[in-house]
Amino acid sequence: MTPSSTHLVLIPSYNPGPRLLSTARAALAHWQPVWVVTDGSTDTSNTEIQTLAATTPHLRVLVRPTNGGKGAAVLTAAEAALTAGFTHALVLDADGQHPENRIAEFMAASAATPSALIAGQPIFGPEAPKIRLYGRQLSVGLVHLETRGRVIADPLFGFRVYPLAPLVAALHSTRSARRYDFDPEVAVRLIWAGTPVQNIPATCRYLTKSEGGVSHFHYLRDNLRMIWLHTRLLTALLLRPFTRP
Repeated sequence: MTPSSTHLVLIPSYNPGPRLLSTARAALAHWQPVWVVTDGSTDTSNTEIQTLAATTPHLRVLVRPTNGGKGAAVLTAAEAALTAGFTHALVLDADGQHPENRIAEFMAASAATPSALIAGQPIFGPEAPKIRLYGRQLSVGLVHLETRGRVIADPLFGFRVYPLAPLVAALHSTRSARRYDFDPEVAVRLIWAGTPVQNIPATCRYLTKSEGGVSHFHYLRDNLRMIWLHTRLLTALLLRPFTRP
């Protein structure tokens, strides 16, 4: 496999346990290079992934000393990737929910339409928690309202290939979109900025604890964060007109 000079896989990581190593290895089997950002992790995954990187070509680890959230980790890596000459990054969750075997397909779609956000449209299995599926429908509907249409099929699914320059600009335009609100807010802001979107179906797995599944979702805290997110976005929509791409 010839490493790409334009597209990389980016794995933001916070206390994922042993899933990080298996996710990184699976990603490397389908694409190179792979960058991992450990976002203030306090479990053994930080040391383990750095040990793997020491003997694995095309795996780079960036270490953030304190936890800032997924968006903060993505921004750190995106800025470094732009400096290194990369133009696009596929964001892959460290917890094993995303389909590593679809990486090459998504990268090819990005190469064919480099200005576009290549967004995964999740296909859930029977193991997906019903309460999470019902709750996400409200957020999906609000994003469709905020973008004046079904431009992005599912704004909460983070398996995406981003054009890096628009991504960094979108994150610099707001002090939010750093934690659980990252995926929906950055999608809205990219669409507002005129970034086209291509939706591609992809499976989403919910792993049990016995399978090494780890979730940092906090029902009250993160739902309140989502309420505040949509309050801000709807207010911005009403206060400043924009042209839908």
